[in-house]
Order: sequence, then C-alpha cells, then structure tokens
Amino acid sequence: MRKTVIAGNWKMNMTPAKTAEFIKALAPMVAGKDKCDIVLCVPAIDIPAAVEAAKGTNIKIGAENVHFKASGAYTGEISAEMLTEAGVEYVVIGHSERRQYFAETDQTVNLRTLAALNAGLKAIVCVGETLEQRELGYTETLLKFQTKMALTNVTAEQMKNVIIAYEPVWAIGTGVTATADQADEGNGYVRAAVAEMFGAEVAEATTVQYGGSMNDGNAAELLAKVNVDGGLIGGASLKTDKFTAIVDAANA
Repeated sequence: MRKTVIAGNWKMNMTPAKTAEFIKALAPMVAGKDKCDIVLCVPAIDIPAAVEAAKGTNIKIGAENVHFKASGAYTGEISAEMLTEAGVEYVVIGHSERRQYFAETDQTVNLRTLAALNAGLKAIVCVGETLEQRELGYTETLLKFQTKMALTNVTAEQMKNVIIAYEPVWAIGTGVTATADQADEGNGYVRAAVAEMFGAEVAEATTVQYGGSMNDGNAAELLAKVNVDGGLIGGASLKTDKFTAIVDAANA
C-alpha cells in the first residue's frame, strides 16, 4: 500500500521566526493524523528553525532544492550532505519554477535526484506540461519523457525514496486546477512510465502526488482518485487552517 504524502512547498515565503511560529501552531492541528505523511518544504534559511520547531511532532521537514555536486564553486547552492546534516528528510527537485527561472533541465533534475537519493534523502521529483504542450496533445509523451529522464540510473531499491509530483505548469499559482479526472490521468501517465522502467510492482508502490493548485476546497475530490497519492501544496500550505483541511482530507 503506497503512502499518501501531503507536502507543503513554501517557495520564497516565511522568515525563520515566522516558520517557528507557524509550525508550533500547525503541530497540534495535525497531531495523530497518521494516514498520510506530513512534510513542509521550506526555504534554506528557514531549515534550522523548522527542524527545531518540528521536533517531537509528526511533521517532517524538506528543502526546496539541492545541488548535484557534493561541494565546489557553486555560489548560492546547497549540497545533499548540508541538508541531511541540518535534519532535512525530503527535497523538492525540478519544480517548474526552478526549470523556468533558473534554467534547470531534465538532465540536471536527474543529477540532483541521484545526489539526493545517494545521500539518503527522499526526493520529490516534479514533472509537468505547459498549456501549449497540453493543447498540442503532448501531455502523455512529455510526462513519460520527463519521468524517465529524472529517474535515469535510479535503482528499483532507491525508488522507495522517490515521490513524483505531477504539476501541470498551467495550473501552478494561477488558481486554475486540473479537474480530478485530468489529475488522475496525468498521474497515471507518470505511473505508467515508472512501470515501463521498473515494472508494475514498483509503479504500484510509488507515491505520485498532484501539484497544481490543490487546496482545502478540492483536496477531497482529487485525493479520491486512484492515482493521486497526496499533494505538493503551494499557497494553501502557508495557512494552517487550509493545510490542515488538506491533511484531514487525506485522513478521511
């Protein structure tokens, strides 16, 4: 039985002080809700405050990026070893905003994924199509390609630490959400790609999240779909009540 994972992606929001305050408020609201894993992926500067505030709770802490090299002249980047030593368990890789604004490619997403997995981190790997690509009928082709590229040289054993988030680019931060059927279909393409690489058993065990404007209003419908194993939550993860409502939907 694959695990449902509700992960917040804070993007560039929250100071360390606000992070500690947020997690202390959230913790009692989600305590005991163990039908899903609860993760907050926070800006690098907030990681120490988040790890400290989450101690003794069921909230796990993740990062929003990781570099593929262990060290070197990569100003502004963070290595997997730095993250693990700081107490991070998860890391988002290849988010559409990283691809759009910071020139990440399918190849660098793959390298970052391997670096994270080799360091013992759980990788939340993002894939997704633009509106133009969807309208041209390339959704299945693109999602399978991105998934396979990201997982190149990943072993079947390492897949236990891989979560894939389908995030249609046209539904991120726009307020537009894919229908539950569209989300299920996209996640299904991702799962099919995993099956083609690793076999049906690994594919059925792999958590595939939906990451396009899931919120407290649509979470229950989305999570009811067979291929939707949780969410990578943007704006709604910055509000304790909204994030808790999504966790509640996953625990229903």
